[in-house]
Amino acid sequence: MSSRETGRQPKYQRIAAELRAAVETGRYRPGDRLPGENDLMADYGVARMTARQALGVLQAEGLAEARKGAGVFVRDFRPIRRRGIERLARTQWGEGRSIWSADIGARELVVDSVEVTEEPASAVVAAVMGLGEGALVCVRRRRFVLDGKPVLLSTSSLPADLVTGTPITEPETGPGGTYARLAELGHGPVRFREEIRSRMPGQGEADRLALPAGVPVVLIVRTAYDAEGLVVEVNEMTLDSSAYVLEYDFEA
Repeated sequence: MSSRETGRQPKYQRIAAELRAAVETGRYRPGDRLPGENDLMADYGVARMTARQALGVLQAEGLAEARKGAGVFVRDFRPIRRRGIERLARTQWGEGRSIWSADIGARELVVDSVEVTEEPASAVVAAVMGLGEGALVCVRRRRFVLDGKPVLLSTSSLPADLVTGTPITEPETGPGGTYARLAELGHGPVRFREEIRSRMPGQGEADRLALPAGVPVVLIVRTAYDAEGLVVEVNEMTLDSSAYVLEYDFEA
């Protein structure tokens, strides 16, 4: 009789739930090794595949990570609380602070890969910006690493005719970042729109974010508008879903 028919969870899910509870109560702390497949087989009287599936559940949830030849360990990483409204406030970038400072406090953030090019806008970006076929945009591609772990891939597109010859086309844009430089050009953002969805990563995304098998990504597309309604940036972001809590705090 199947688990659906009995109303009971599959064995691997029940084992995963017990391990999860042990982590949440502090029996296993960040960095601790979890029981291995052989341990789980002996303790629960299950087959190796069942034990492997149980550990795989915790890895897919981002609670644990496998280390080659060493076992599965409780993940030693505090999720980022991405404060979706506070981080984009003019009081952040307008006063020379990184929008990331609203999310991470004193934690160490590194942009370990920056590529700035001028290229034809993608079909999606051209449609959002209202650009004609072949119109050029400045594209800034970056990878963000927090506490030594890749957490975000970002591809930001801006109208080339607006930003060519400005610090926005340089790897380092200066205090306050791209939005502060747009403000100096008279096109500072006054409104943002974000669309959020999730999916499984492509192989290239999984490699660049060092994702365990089974971990999905969160996709955020942010559009920035100036006071005249001109789209001044489209930022397509790919986030490690297990590394983030998306927080939106606003008045009723």
